[in-house]
Amino acid sequence: MDEVLACGNVAVETAEERFAVAATTATALALYRPRTLKHRDSFLVLDHHGDAQALGETAEGLFHEDTRHLSRMALRIDGERPLLLSSGVSEDNALLTVDLTNGDLPARGDRPTLPRDTVHMRRVIVLGDGALHERIHIRNYGAETITIELTLAHEADFADIFEVRGMRRALRGTLAPPVTEDNGTLFSYRGLDRVLRTTHIAYDPPPTSWRGAEARFALRLAPGEQRTLALSVHCRRQGSAAQHATGDLGFDGWLARHRAWTAARKREVALIHTSNEAFNDWLNRSRADLDMLSDAPDGPFPYAGVPWFSTAFGRDSLITALQCLWLDPVLASGVLRYLAARQATTLDPARDAEPGKILHETRRGEMAATGEVPFGLYYGSVDATPLFVMLAAAHLDRTGDTALARELWPKVEAALGWMERHGDRDGDGFLEYGRRTAEGLANQGWKDSWDSVFHADGRLAEGPIALVEVQAYAYAAWLGAARIARTLGHPARAERLEARAETLRRRFNEAFWCKELGSYALALDGSKQPCRVRASNAGHALLGGIVPAERAARVAATLLEPRSFCGWGVRTLAEGEARYNPMSYHNGSVWPHDNGLIALGFARYGLRKPLVRLLSGLFDAALWTDMKRLPELFCGFPRLSGQGPTAYPVACLPQAWASASAFAVLGALLGVTFRPEQQQIRFVRPVLPPWLEVVRIANLRLGSAAADVALHRHHNGEVSLTVLRRRGRVEVAVIN
Repeated sequence: MDEVLACGNVAVETAEERFAVAATTATALALYRPRTLKHRDSFLVLDHHGDAQALGETAEGLFHEDTRHLSRMALRIDGERPLLLSSGVSEDNALLTVDLTNGDLPARGDRPTLPRDTVHMRRVIVLGDGALHERIHIRNYGAETITIELTLAHEADFADIFEVRGMRRALRGTLAPPVTEDNGTLFSYRGLDRVLRTTHIAYDPPPTSWRGAEARFALRLAPGEQRTLALSVHCRRQGSAAQHATGDLGFDGWLARHRAWTAARKREVALIHTSNEAFNDWLNRSRADLDMLSDAPDGPFPYAGVPWFSTAFGRDSLITALQCLWLDPVLASGVLRYLAARQATTLDPARDAEPGKILHETRRGEMAATGEVPFGLYYGSVDATPLFVMLAAAHLDRTGDTALARELWPKVEAALGWMERHGDRDGDGFLEYGRRTAEGLANQGWKDSWDSVFHADGRLAEGPIALVEVQAYAYAAWLGAARIARTLGHPARAERLEARAETLRRRFNEAFWCKELGSYALALDGSKQPCRVRASNAGHALLGGIVPAERAARVAATLLEPRSFCGWGVRTLAEGEARYNPMSYHNGSVWPHDNGLIALGFARYGLRKPLVRLLSGLFDAALWTDMKRLPELFCGFPRLSGQGPTAYPVACLPQAWASASAFAVLGALLGVTFRPEQQQIRFVRPVLPPWLEVVRIANLRLGSAAADVALHRHHNGEVSLTVLRRRGRVEVAVIN
């Protein structure tokens, strides 16, 4: 991930190096199987004890609006760290519960030695918008009255998320000394953006004493007696008018708010239950993570992932919504409206913005406000704009919602205008990218690390660069826009769009196809020379439908060869290619969302057997992960018997498009399609793996109607369908 280019004898730091996540040992330890909560613009990353940075510098803490408001949270009993019994996040992601006990504690004052397992401590944490509430229940299970001292240590460094990621700053703002009060502590920081940020901690009951900012509680517990300590944390940013519009709801209020949101989402989406309980656990965790990540202020809108990308990303949200569209069209409509409202209208090179372009990333931290990073409102992605048009068309195909299509049409036209005028830099019909600012991202596809686009000999491609998958997205966008235009009564416009798509399809297959690879080139460089590299990007070309049927089967076969398919999924880069490294971010690792989009491409061409391999690989990977939560990515080492996939140390957990991949692959296997004009739900040549005998889907909606169905796998591999219930006028059909 880190890049240093040599210019003579001087090492020059690139933008990619500055913005990359620094994979230090402490960071890696902190982010492998963390305990995570998120609520809107706040998120919490803790270790298994419920602490943050208790043993050293890590990437843990309480974050709000891209700033770490608590950098240390540590509980001690008589000065010692408790023993961990268990910890976990509830299935709905509402609560973090940690069970602890004491180790053998030496005699203290009049108290004799305290044997281990005498005191049970249960920490229960709920997160709100800029608020954290914790209850610590302490119970004496011994036969004698005991005295103990609990200490709670907190610190606040107010580090920007990019500092936590590893960026170094020449200057910082002013961090004030903590101020202790009778029942709490106030931390404050005035940044270089002149904004005052504060963290206030209140304890109930008040501490018995203080040592600096460390709160101390002297407790005397009779046999069987239980006491409860409560603390609340409030994060504030000066000038944030929208923050805390509802006020602090307290522990019970935020818990109820979270569960009300989850219940509302369940009424909007299709619910899946199968004959395989482990598979159900994976789906339920994925669903809960999507709900948690999508509870945005303007929601539903999926933030990309915790901790590094807990904000709005155009590409990530569009791909997440696309993968979930068959069961959750409400998410897609939320994504489309959010991004449409933030579509670029002016030319601004400092933000890589051009009229009609769709947002790449937005940030609210100090470094974005001061311009130390360009991501306050940043547009440096080549694929978000065609993906926006793709999703708008796919949503119309899925729902028949002409009102939303009409609302979005001016934005779709603006996006098409960007594709014609700015996205196609040399007028050859392909979409290319090249950053407008040296501070921006050099590579602007989904593989945006510095070394992800190169030739067969390992030479980095020079731009402007036309990526293979982006051309497929553009093709689908032209055709999708044509369908919207016809629906809205613009047949002449539709014909022009279809003609443009056909020209692109023909030229694409001439320029990108590499017969010797059995696949498409990764990209064309600025000289229109193909990067003849076997990469997973070619699988996205199937998603767009730009590939002839005979070549689709060949591409699928190439992707499932052992050098590409490691057993857990398709690698981003095939083994044996220059720059292949199974531990790299984009050159040999496995990304679940990448496989989800490939699966949708396989389904488009009726490639059912490859789909079963993809689903089986991802499911098996999920079985080995903590809480069956697939990470953003994992290493691409070959699968070994009795061993799980190798973790990538700084992968986001959870990550929205990784969570969505479960539903993309399952929907692809079931062949779910919709005909809103006929009020018909179709299952086209559905297939199920041997370990999945029954799939039940409830509340599969089409407009105001819905159906509950069950699919059964028989011994001969055939799949039958039973309609369990209908609400409203809807027809369900199986197409074999």
